[in-house]
Amino acid sequence: MNIGVIGLGLIGGSLALAAKKQITACELFGEDQNSDHQKEALDLGLIDHTLGSSNYANMDVIILAIPVDAAIQIALPLLDQMNDNALLIDVGSTKSLICNALELHPKRNQFLATHPIAGTEFSGPSSAFATLYKGKAQILCETHKTRPDLFEWAVQWFKNMEMVIQEMDPKEHDQHIAYVSHLSHISSFMLGKTVMEKEKDEKAIFAMAGSGFASTVRLAKSSPAMWTPIFKQNQENILEVLGEYIANLQEFKMLMEQEDYEAIYQKMQETNAIKTILAGIN
Repeated sequence: MNIGVIGLGLIGGSLALAAKKQITACELFGEDQNSDHQKEALDLGLIDHTLGSSNYANMDVIILAIPVDAAIQIALPLLDQMNDNALLIDVGSTKSLICNALELHPKRNQFLATHPIAGTEFSGPSSAFATLYKGKAQILCETHKTRPDLFEWAVQWFKNMEMVIQEMDPKEHDQHIAYVSHLSHISSFMLGKTVMEKEKDEKAIFAMAGSGFASTVRLAKSSPAMWTPIFKQNQENILEVLGEYIANLQEFKMLMEQEDYEAIYQKMQETNAIKTILAGIN
């Protein structure tokens, strides 16, 4: 089986390593617009061969693991070039736009929209590891539009990686992910920005930064090249979520100004219920 991966960073590279581990007799082909990343992926053994338009038709599966704006641009011509029994898998963090873009393509039934809820703050081929997806959620959208045999193969692979599969409408996915992922990244970026602008003594920052600060700003190390297109594609949902978040911050600020620490205590105690929710997920 020939598997092609377009985008050889953490997400694509880890899928390549997982394929090597889980799929018998597969050859991994890969391409990345960063030539250094492509060479590094070959050197690290993430892929066996380079991928390009000359051999797209030879792939049994192609995985799109690139920024969501780039994925939409190449998905249509990529489907045109793939053979009639190949599967195209998209793993981007937004789903509505790409599902809409491919809706009328003659090979729409050879496309599967997915979003593996996995990642770290690191990027590039060296950040990839085969067990990234173990125990992680795999969101699948519009599965009824994917050819049954191709869909069944993909689901079996995801199960072999020990992923937790959930089906979801693309619009519903984008609404929910704005809360649990996109807002987290925005908060992390803006906290890092606020601290860096206010606190000029970098040594003091690092000397005083505990695990709470480090974990909160961890996502601020994520790639702007990946996250800016995500924010753009999910703008409507993110703006709604930001409005709610800012309103909560403003309320907290007001309670501080009023020295109403009993109300602050109650707000935090109510929010502690999230421990039970997260415990059920984990």
